[in-house]
Amino acid sequence: MKTKTLFTCQKCGYQSAKWLGRCPDCEAWNTLVEEVQVKAVSRPGEAGTNAIPLPIGEIRSDIEQRLSCGIAELDRVLGGGVVTGSLVLIGGTPGIGKSTLLLQAMDLLAKRGGHVLYVSGEESAQQIRLRGTRMGVDAPSLLILPETSLEKIVSHIKSLKPAAVVIDSIQTVFTSALESAPGSVSQVRETAGQLMMLAKGSGIPILLVGHVTKDGSIAGPRVLEHMVDTVLYFEGDAGHPFRILRAVKNRFGSTNEIGVFEMKEGGLVEVKNPSELFLAERPLGVSGSVVVSTLEGSRPLLVELQALVTSSSLGSPRRTTIGVDHNRLSLLVAVLEKKVGLSLAGQDIFLNVAGGVKLNEPAADLGMVVAVASSHLDKTVDPHSLILGEVGLAGEVRGITQPEIRVKEAAKFGFHRCILPAGNLKQVKVKGMELIGVRSVEEAMERVI
Repeated sequence: MKTKTLFTCQKCGYQSAKWLGRCPDCEAWNTLVEEVQVKAVSRPGEAGTNAIPLPIGEIRSDIEQRLSCGIAELDRVLGGGVVTGSLVLIGGTPGIGKSTLLLQAMDLLAKRGGHVLYVSGEESAQQIRLRGTRMGVDAPSLLILPETSLEKIVSHIKSLKPAAVVIDSIQTVFTSALESAPGSVSQVRETAGQLMMLAKGSGIPILLVGHVTKDGSIAGPRVLEHMVDTVLYFEGDAGHPFRILRAVKNRFGSTNEIGVFEMKEGGLVEVKNPSELFLAERPLGVSGSVVVSTLEGSRPLLVELQALVTSSSLGSPRRTTIGVDHNRLSLLVAVLEKKVGLSLAGQDIFLNVAGGVKLNEPAADLGMVVAVASSHLDKTVDPHSLILGEVGLAGEVRGITQPEIRVKEAAKFGFHRCILPAGNLKQVKVKGMELIGVRSVEEAMERVI
């Protein structure tokens, strides 16, 4: 078998015949690593399949089958459960809870019948057993395999034919067909490709755990995320008990759903009511605090926006945001100055979404405007008011999508007043909630502050 030496970028997968200090593709420094490439690699199914072209109308579309993981929050993010024959990639920082979640899910899946294979390349069987004992994982049909050789892993999968397989993690698995080290670009690409063909050919769902780089992206070649069917990210601080599971790619469901978990001594526990979690420590009677509603798929979430406006000693005042788009804040501050008359040119403005949630929809625009104005004027906003609405450059307040389920969620938590676009008033009918429709930012300021 002939081989050749190439230098591969560990970040983007760019390959060069000679070493370069800076990758010409992703422009990262010192990321090119020497690797021995094998020209001929034997892959299962290399001869192709016996498939023939069919008219799209004659292809069956009702054969999708899903396996419930037994954890409602995980099933929600996956789109109703893991699809048979799919390849799922789960990424997150070390210690965030990836292995814990999958071990709990596989335990529940194994208890409903059928064997489940958990392949660990980072922990020994004894280590997993100790962690499983602490979490109450004891399903007899949950099989633990400490192995890193792809050929041996594939052999066990074919002989056992489990209901599902977990590979923890893909960066530790290697194939003897390549001479490069485990975790290298070529190894990750090749092992993931063979596991993908195995999953599609056998109908066995395979879940891969992926390491992340310093910037938060999954380590290895970018093609890895293109190969899999679903990419999930675990977000949160390892020193904080709450975790958010988010889908950034899903061929079998929505990418807007999120799952919320709390890390406890016995493992990850589902948070059935995230709004209560995000509002639990909200201060009352302070300026700059506003509650808005965001939609994550079909789930409305109430979150707190906090703004702090203070005089700046710098030539260029700071505009710092956490959880919202920085450019969006600059746009809304300009609207406040032009249409409301607030003088914010010499002010530092800090805006934060409490709880680590990210707001990506324009329905929070009016809440951001009110929070900044409240902090600047040092006037409090009614803590039982919900603020909704998109703000345009002319200072108008535009309608938002699905306002009624947002308002109903607020009513469950004792909110009795909602400021929303006038165009949405006819779409909302919630008992016990005072609905105030506004058409402009000026009108909203008069009503709220």
